[in-house]
Amino acid sequence: MQIVHSIAELRHTLRHADRAVFVPTMGNLHAGHLSLLAKGKPLGDALVASIFVNRLQFLPHEDFDQYPRTFEADCAALKQAGCDVLFAPREADLYPEPQTFKLTPDPALAGLLEGQFRPGFFTGVCTVVMKLFMAVFAGKTRGVAVFGKKDYQQLMVVRSMTRQFALLIDIVAGEIARADDGLALSSRNRYLSEAERVEALQLSLALRALARDALAAAHVLPERLPALEAAAQSQLAARGWQPDYLSVRRRTDLLPPQAGDGAGNLVALGAARLGSTRLIDNLEI
Repeated sequence: MQIVHSIAELRHTLRHADRAVFVPTMGNLHAGHLSLLAKGKPLGDALVASIFVNRLQFLPHEDFDQYPRTFEADCAALKQAGCDVLFAPREADLYPEPQTFKLTPDPALAGLLEGQFRPGFFTGVCTVVMKLFMAVFAGKTRGVAVFGKKDYQQLMVVRSMTRQFALLIDIVAGEIARADDGLALSSRNRYLSEAERVEALQLSLALRALARDALAAAHVLPERLPALEAAAQSQLAARGWQPDYLSVRRRTDLLPPQAGDGAGNLVALGAARLGSTRLIDNLEI
C-alpha cells in the first residue's frame, strides 16, 4: 500500500488507473469501514482510501480536537484489506489557503434531521467530498465512491451532489455494520463507558419499535406518525438519553410519508446523545 499526502502525489500515483474506487474516511477504522473497502475492491483497478478529519464539518462545540486518531492501526487495517493507495493529507495539503469557496447543498434535503441539529454540517461534508473527488478522480473517465448507509442522509446528499454536478462517479452504498448485539459500529462508540455501551443498543431498539408501530398504522400513518415519533423520543429520554430526533421518512427525499407510502420506501432514522456521546442509526423499512 502506498501512502501519499499531497494532491499532486495522489494524482501522480493514480495516473495509470483506469477506474479508481474511493472510500473516504476520517480514520479510527472499524469493521464497518473495512466492509466498504471489501465492497469496492472488485469494482475498479485501484482501491483508494482517505483519512482526513475534516474541520469544516464540525460545529464549534463538537469534538474535532478529541476525535480519535489511530493512524498506525488504520494503516495496518487498510493494508490487510487490500487498499492500494492511502491518501492522508494534512490540513495544509487539502486546504493550503482558507477554504472560502464552499459547496452549499439544497436545504430541502440537507436542512432536515442532521442538518437541523448540526447547521453547516453538510456544507462541510459536500465541500470536502467534492475536493476529495477532484483529487482522486481528476483525469479519469469514470470512478466509484463507496459510502455507508449508517450516515443515511449524508449518502443521499452526496448522491444528489454527484448527480447535479454530472460527475462521472458511481456512488455505491454499503450496509450498516453492526456488533453481535446489533449496535451500529461507529468510531464514536469508543467514547462510551462500559455501562453506556450496554445502554447504547436502545437507540436501534427504539428505531425498530418505531418502524413496527409505523407499519401497523400504515393506513393512517401521516396522521399518527407525529404521536408515534414523540412517544419513541419520550421513551428514550426516560432512560436518560437526550434525543434529537427519531423519525420515519420517505427514502426518496427524507420528507414525512404521505398516504400510500408504506413498507419498501420508508426509513426510520434517529440521533440521540447518551452521556456526552452523540449516536446515530437508521433502519430501512
